[in-house]
Amino acid sequence: MARTTPGVTRERILDEAIRLFARDGYDATSVTDIQRACGLAGGSGALYKHFPSKKALLEAAVRRNLDTMARRRAQVVEHVPDDPRQALRLMADAVWNVIDGDRDLVRIMLREFTAFPEIFEPMWQGVLATLYRECTVWIEAQRAAGVAEAADPEATAAVLISSLTYFPLLRILIGHTPGDLDRETFLTAWAGHAARTLALPEE
Repeated sequence: MARTTPGVTRERILDEAIRLFARDGYDATSVTDIQRACGLAGGSGALYKHFPSKKALLEAAVRRNLDTMARRRAQVVEHVPDDPRQALRLMADAVWNVIDGDRDLVRIMLREFTAFPEIFEPMWQGVLATLYRECTVWIEAQRAAGVAEAADPEATAAVLISSLTYFPLLRILIGHTPGDLDRETFLTAWAGHAARTLALPEE
C-alpha cells in the first residue's frame, strides 16, 4: 500500500493541487505533478491514500470553501454594527476576505465551471446564501427600521454585491482592478455609492 512521506498531510496535498490547478489548469495538471509538489515520488500513488481521484480534490476544496464561508458568515452576522455605514464597510471587507481567502479556487471555478457544474454549483449557491441573501436580509431590516429606502431589497443587494465582487474577481482573472484603483479608493467610493442608493441619513 502506498504511503505518504512524513509531514505530507491531506491538507497539504489539497493545497498543492488547488495551487497547480489555478496556475496551470485542471487538465494540464497530473496526479504526478501534485505528488511531486508535495515532495512525494511522482509514481508512488501516495495521493490516492487520501483522495480517490483528481476530481475528488476539487470536490474537497469546494466543501472546505463552503465550511469557511459558513464560519465567516456567522462571525459577520454576530458583529454587524448598528451604524449602517459601518455595517456596509464590514460587509465589504467580509466579501473581499471570502474571495481573497480562496482566490485560487475562485480562479478554478471561473475557468472550469462548465466542465464541472455539479461541483461548482454548490459553491455558487453558497455565495448566494452567504452574500446576496444576507445583504438582502440586512437591507430589509434597515428599511423596516426606517433607516434605508429600497423598493426591491433583493435586486438592490444583487447590484451592490455584484459591483463589490467585480474588483477582486477582475484582479484574480487579469491582475488589474476596475480603473486600476487601489483597494481603499474603490471601497470608499463603493460605500458612498451604497449609502446614496439606500438613501441613508447623512453622517
